[in-house]
Amino acid sequence: MSGFDEYAALVRELSARQRGGERAVAAEAERRRGLQSDVDTLGTRLAAQGAYLDRLGAALGTPMASVPDAPPAGPAPGRTAAPGSGAGSVASPGHGPETGDGTVGGAAAAPRRPGVGAYPGGSVPTGDPAVELAAAGRLADEADRHGQETEALARRPVLLPTWSAPGRAVAVYAGCALIGSLLMLVALAGTPLPVSGMDLVAAVSCAGVPLMSFVAGQLVLARWGRPMLADGEAPAGRYVPLGFVICALVSPSLFCLYLALFRLLR
Repeated sequence: MSGFDEYAALVRELSARQRGGERAVAAEAERRRGLQSDVDTLGTRLAAQGAYLDRLGAALGTPMASVPDAPPAGPAPGRTAAPGSGAGSVASPGHGPETGDGTVGGAAAAPRRPGVGAYPGGSVPTGDPAVELAAAGRLADEADRHGQETEALARRPVLLPTWSAPGRAVAVYAGCALIGSLLMLVALAGTPLPVSGMDLVAAVSCAGVPLMSFVAGQLVLARWGRPMLADGEAPAGRYVPLGFVICALVSPSLFCLYLALFRLLR
């Protein structure tokens, strides 16, 4: 092979290596652009998620605790902080930024909370940015799921959440009327009753106790019969006519039953 042929072969080899290097550089740049796009998308999603959780906490009366600002970001992956720049972390390809005490930070390190990580057990999967972004996305999915479950629970009344609104109202009014009637009967136990006519005891039994039971049922439904989170001023489902009828029937009926038993057992 002549000297020119050897020179031409070396030029072709050099050209092939240069093209290969250019392709590698282009592939790395594309990978970094993809990672940056994923980071921007995740950041937007986390910002929206934080705003949603803030609104949910405020609606439930438990505002989210303020999160301290994150420490200043270190240099971009693959770069070393310039001397005197004040940046305290160094990042290298394939490894998360060091926190200064020999530990590896990154997506697993909670801001300003040493020793606390976002991953179970505080372990970083591999330090690969793509893997950490995927792990952060899964954690965001889990946070979304828990937030939706919390909102679903907050949209159900605290009292008898699985019951329908009419069934809940019937149970509350009947319970209040029954409790009021039992307290009335306990107070009447051993008290001499008139042989005939209506006196103060009968008036209280037939009017006062039903009224107090009705008011108690109204208060219970207003306090615990409505969801903690509702669209606008949703009614508490107090069913006023139904409650009045129930309370007006239960207490006088029990009083009449007690009076009949008292007459029969005399």
